[in-house]
Amino acid sequence: MRRLGIAVPLALLTTVLVAAPGHAAPAAEPDKRPTARGFGGAVTSVDPYATRVGLRVLRAGGNATDAAVATAAALGVTEPFSAGIGGGGYFVHYSARTGKVQTIDGRETAPASMPHDAFIDPKTAEPYNFSPELVTSGVSVGVPGTLATWQRALDRWGTRSLAESLRPAADLADRGFTVDQTFRGQVLQNKQRFNAFVPTKKLYWKGGHAPRVGSTFRNRDLAATYRLLARKGPDAFYRGVLSGEIVRAVRKPPTTKSTTLPVPKGFMVKRDLQRYRALDRKPTRVGYRGLGVYGMGGSSSGGSTVGEALNILERSDLASMPRAQALHRYLEASALAFADRGKYVGDPAQVKVPLRRLLSDKYAAERACEISPATTLAKPVAAGDVTSYDGKCSTTRTSATRTNDTENTQTTNLTVTDRWGNVVEYTLTIEQTGGSGIVVPGRGFLLNNELTDFTAAYDPADPNRIEPLKRPRSSMSPTIVLKKGKPFLAVGSPGGSTIITTVLQVLLNRLDLGMSLPHAIAAPRATQRNTGTDQAEPAFVKRYGAALRALGHDVATYEDMFTGTHEIGAATGIEFGPHGRLTVAAEPARRGGGSAAVVSPKRR
Repeated sequence: MRRLGIAVPLALLTTVLVAAPGHAAPAAEPDKRPTARGFGGAVTSVDPYATRVGLRVLRAGGNATDAAVATAAALGVTEPFSAGIGGGGYFVHYSARTGKVQTIDGRETAPASMPHDAFIDPKTAEPYNFSPELVTSGVSVGVPGTLATWQRALDRWGTRSLAESLRPAADLADRGFTVDQTFRGQVLQNKQRFNAFVPTKKLYWKGGHAPRVGSTFRNRDLAATYRLLARKGPDAFYRGVLSGEIVRAVRKPPTTKSTTLPVPKGFMVKRDLQRYRALDRKPTRVGYRGLGVYGMGGSSSGGSTVGEALNILERSDLASMPRAQALHRYLEASALAFADRGKYVGDPAQVKVPLRRLLSDKYAAERACEISPATTLAKPVAAGDVTSYDGKCSTTRTSATRTNDTENTQTTNLTVTDRWGNVVEYTLTIEQTGGSGIVVPGRGFLLNNELTDFTAAYDPADPNRIEPLKRPRSSMSPTIVLKKGKPFLAVGSPGGSTIITTVLQVLLNRLDLGMSLPHAIAAPRATQRNTGTDQAEPAFVKRYGAALRALGHDVATYEDMFTGTHEIGAATGIEFGPHGRLTVAAEPARRGGGSAAVVSPKRR
């Protein structure tokens, strides 16, 4: 690992990390602004504390990877119900030195002994109820990949050690942060699940109530865990003391005596953690309006589905159309791409994914033939035939099938660039809001419930069927757009399978519909995932619902199945303008609003 730009000698750093602050004052609450413009580097995330951590790394001489890892570690403190070392994600990196986009797959994996009927209750021979039973379980926990991703990213592109990257987050966990309504609301939403586990109840339901807005929340167990990892590295997690504690929590969840939830036990063993690797992957790439759009390949479906939809949309001059007609084509292209996602995309280690064909311009031209400007496709639409296409309109179809969507919306995303022009787009998650609900005893972090992203009912023809050592299909879509080989735009979002449509719609808004990046992110959203109904935020329904219904669309208000909110996604992004000027954007309102910051508002 390179060690350029280390600001503190390692021996001193380790001493600092080991010494807990004890009674240190809580961290001052940062300003939270959704938009920033300036120079010299930038960070944007959903959380102002995390954004500030990343910004300080950049100002101290760290690069985009250093700042991204430090920001992600801080999100594990302040956004623990969305991300953390108990989960996984996808890291997309642009190197200013080489001009290449490269990616890391840090998705969770199924244990080696995971049976095909893992989600079937042996007492009833029926599937477990999805929520709250299956999502609150050991059987839903995949082998975490986040820590391995951080180490792999630092090894490939970073200038600082993992220990340095964890230090600000450890200090933040010790000193605490101010609880906002979003944090409190997520604890309240998980009351039954969090009270099902002794360590989770102790951490998040202390005193018999959720943390109050305006109070200071500290997680000293997590601070100590970060310091342990700073001293001993990822081996402590994947091969050392933490591995045994994770396995015990999965195989024998630490339930309270009062819980009535069944909490199915998991199949993970230490060997599953020992064999885990964060994988270098080739990014997906499509050309769109003269730009190069790079995304995440398998085990994510994000890059292929966003890319296919863009290829379909490129056949239409969206900029010259009435807005409703452009949105009509966006929704139809999304349905077609989702049909192919369900039919063909899974973990490429175990499924032969026809990626080149899915992203073929000829294939897209043939799929685009199905879109009519005057009527709407009957949903669900059938997947296309990737074995036979010539770019001409065809009637060859496969059967119309659609798998149930069980991806949860509470993931998180961050975007970073540095003064050298390196870029990171990183989406990470523990799946459900609060993951499996299981805090590893004495360690302060929640374990994921990512295996619920597999299709529950086993079908040998389903590319997302449950298999041992398999990575469940994801929709995470961290995306970097290049213009003449240089960064033009980076964007990503949480939101389960709505991540794909959120990223696609932000790109449409910015590249075709003439919006600035902040407006492209703030604009009302709709999602079409090959279902009979277009689900949309209330403002979208009010603005475009009537015009789309006139074309045959069934437009309904979106409601998150877990939170009851009507918001779709929570994007972050950076646009790269002339003369090094950066436009940095986060959500102004969704998820309580995000936080964007630049190294300097003026050119130095």
